[in-house]
Amino acid sequence: MAAPAARRSIAMSRSRGTAPALLVAVAIVSFAAVAIALVSQYAYAMDPCPWCVLERLLFVVIGLLALLGLAWRASAALRGIAGIAFLLACAGFAASIWQHFVAAKSASCNLTLADRIMGATQLDRLLPSVFEARASCADAAVTLAGIPYDFLAAAVFLACAVATLRILRGAA
Repeated sequence: MAAPAARRSIAMSRSRGTAPALLVAVAIVSFAAVAIALVSQYAYAMDPCPWCVLERLLFVVIGLLALLGLAWRASAALRGIAGIAFLLACAGFAASIWQHFVAAKSASCNLTLADRIMGATQLDRLLPSVFEARASCADAAVTLAGIPYDFLAAAVFLACAVATLRILRGAA
């Protein structure tokens, strides 16, 4: 009977040992996604729509949460941080899918949920070089190597969700 408990304890300590590596990976891919979006915007004139900048905001917050998790490793705090990051990654995945299948078919993104959220944060005014929407959703529907940007963002959000879920399962 002690053997299963010992195996669970070993598995939990191993997964806690992988949490820092997962947090570093989440931070790197989150910030890299924003960096790639900014390079696309400024080097290749691919202006973002409201959904694009909302996804940027989600990536930044997920990346910051990952860094916070690295600094604050108490089990309960790590669980809370990973839980919030997981929910934001799921929201980002949903936003990316919505952007591709619904918003990109619309000529205007005005007053959509993304537009209202970004307007409420005031980030489009405080940091317009990163968070100002400059295109409609239809105009912002672009591809990289034949893959829609919104699908690439969805894949990164999914990777972040899987990583934070692994952290949650190990921290529990």
